[in-house]
Amino acid sequence: MPSKKALVRRPGPLLAEGLVTHIEREKVDVELAVEQWEAYVAALGAHGWETIEVEPADDCPDAVFVEDTVVMYKNVALITRPGAESRRAETAGVEEAVAALGCSVNWIWEPGTLDGGDVLKIDDTVYVGRGGRTDAAGVQQLRAAFEPLGARVVAVPVSKVLHLKSAVTALPDGTVIGHIPKVDRPALFPRFLSVPEESGAHVVLLGGNTLLMAASAPRTAELLTDLGYEIVTVDISEFEKLEGCVTCLSVRMRELYA
Repeated sequence: MPSKKALVRRPGPLLAEGLVTHIEREKVDVELAVEQWEAYVAALGAHGWETIEVEPADDCPDAVFVEDTVVMYKNVALITRPGAESRRAETAGVEEAVAALGCSVNWIWEPGTLDGGDVLKIDDTVYVGRGGRTDAAGVQQLRAAFEPLGARVVAVPVSKVLHLKSAVTALPDGTVIGHIPKVDRPALFPRFLSVPEESGAHVVLLGGNTLLMAASAPRTAELLTDLGYEIVTVDISEFEKLEGCVTCLSVRMRELYA
């Protein structure tokens, strides 16, 4: 039985109508997106992750970006209140899924807004992006939920991309990586490594020194390989047209099961 679980949600038929904020809209091939999503889920499975499919939300075009609906810290699942009103119906199915896994469930309440893609956890430090989708009240409620559990919450300005994790993620040793033109304040992170491509800023930690990243960042993959990491790439071109990346297509729950 795998010790690591990941929530995923199948792309719905309205995917091509998903929101875009910082990029020009392009035509999305929904059939290809489903194939890419299945390959992404297979890559998680091949590296020891048990994937759990959340009930589809076919009326919600962006529901495949499941990371935005819940933030995990230890055994607590904080159900978000997405900054885009059209996405708020996505959370009900995710709440059911995490409750079924035995999580302690908490919520972001009106008027606060918080998207899970704005939250980057590095050990017990929880960075939260304050920007277009996450407001000050959402940051305050996240602090109230997680600081009593031992988290150190650090708010970070986000203005150049959709979410904090559209700009930065972290390597297994805690080094934050990002593409400088898209990062508001690199100096806020104790260790920061600049990468040459915007999509190279997004990595999923599969375990050990193995990283999952998008096929659209070959120069960054070469850089990280040279640093001793094993790179697994997936083509997520159709999701990138909707400002999606490898992190937002799943919610990794290793804290509960490791």
